[in-house]
Amino acid sequence: PLALSSGWRRYCAAAATPTGDAVGEFRRRIRVAEVKGGEDQGAAWVGKELTVRGWVRTCRAQRTVTFVEIDSINTGASVLVEGVVASSQGVKQKVELKVSKIIVIGESDPTSFPIQKKRASREFLRTVAHLRPRTNTFGAVARVRNALAYATHKFFQDSGFIWVSSPIITASDCEGAGEQFYVTTLLSNSAEGGCLVNSIPSKDGRVDWSQDFFCKPAFLTVSGQLNGETYASALSDIYTFGPTFRAENSNTSRHLAEFWMIEPELAFADLNDDMACASAYLQYVVKYILENCKEDMDFFDTWVEKGIIDRLNNVAEKNFVQMSYSDAIKLLIGSNKKFEFPVKWGLDLQSEHERYITEVAFGGSPVIIRDYPKEIKAFYMRQNDDGKTVAAMDLLVPRVGELIGGSQREERLDYLEARLDESNLNKDSYWWYLDLRRYGSVPHAGFGLGFERLVQFATGIDNIRDAIPFPRVPGSAEF
Repeated sequence: PLALSSGWRRYCAAAATPTGDAVGEFRRRIRVAEVKGGEDQGAAWVGKELTVRGWVRTCRAQRTVTFVEIDSINTGASVLVEGVVASSQGVKQKVELKVSKIIVIGESDPTSFPIQKKRASREFLRTVAHLRPRTNTFGAVARVRNALAYATHKFFQDSGFIWVSSPIITASDCEGAGEQFYVTTLLSNSAEGGCLVNSIPSKDGRVDWSQDFFCKPAFLTVSGQLNGETYASALSDIYTFGPTFRAENSNTSRHLAEFWMIEPELAFADLNDDMACASAYLQYVVKYILENCKEDMDFFDTWVEKGIIDRLNNVAEKNFVQMSYSDAIKLLIGSNKKFEFPVKWGLDLQSEHERYITEVAFGGSPVIIRDYPKEIKAFYMRQNDDGKTVAAMDLLVPRVGELIGGSQREERLDYLEARLDESNLNKDSYWWYLDLRRYGSVPHAGFGLGFERLVQFATGIDNIRDAIPFPRVPGSAEF
């Protein structure tokens, strides 16, 4: 059955359970989608009594019959429905529930509405009418996000990777961009109206971090990569999957202040291995949601982005193409297309450039751009023999542009120290990272993927803020 209880009152039965009785058996709840799904689309359930608990998505009354569509995610009127599974006369599904009783939940005293001549009572319709159900998009995105997270862990676990919990608080700046949130206890809230500026410890006109909790500046992490490299040096192949933060004052549909990152690290690997892993991972998770989230993907294909299923199938089935950054610049210049941002060797590619390459030049195939100028990439990327480029790669997909960014890491100590100096980064803060090279290292590589951008890519939603519960953006930290 869909529910173990036959009525609302059974939810509260625990209050009457005698002390000392054994804890009841936990049973997996069967979802409505599972009853309707499968090869027989629910035919095996015909004639069985079921109790369904959920929220009303739609309610449509006719002269002799009332149709109530129950959804297990979207919120509206919460109900408990009892009835028998029957063959459906409609064309959109094989089975439906012939209801004998509806209990509306949500009030302090839930109300039961018996069904009268196949039609819900007017009292029931009035009760649920004023409750505004949320749109289907929220639930569909939540389910696809969940499926992508599960598929991520499954891909890496099945491939022999070990999941590592990278720290949220750090004293390092992985990207070297300086757009980090400070973590401090120097700002006391004990004073009325908040912290007084003159109460912050200072020395020579600067904040005295020696008196702070960590005795030095600390930040919310922008990446778990550097920590991941430490574990990869001992465990070979690892991945991190956790929250990251960036204090970039950007109010766009592509940026969040708090987001999740997937960052695998492969020991004994070069850039070619890195590109192969990134391609296999993306194709795996895309195939997974196409096979396991069919109803939600049909919804996105109908209401959010027409053709999204075909677009994702192209990613899942087509071979990924690779080309150098230099060749990409030549291609863009030779296109004679007028872009908003300039195209020149040494400048980073913008989203319009990336989308032209993958959508137009290569007809919807994913494209990997490799070997970027070192000046526009992070300090930890391995310098190529030409002295001008680094072994970096960006994976581009239709509609989004860059989805994955990665590189072979610089394993040579002298090269890494030189890059830190060029980037004006304090080598003392990276002593442990340098020690990985100082006492022996191996060629290794990895990549990073913003999880919310993956959700956005997989669902077709325009704004990345809809890809995460409770988005954090400049000027907004509600809930």
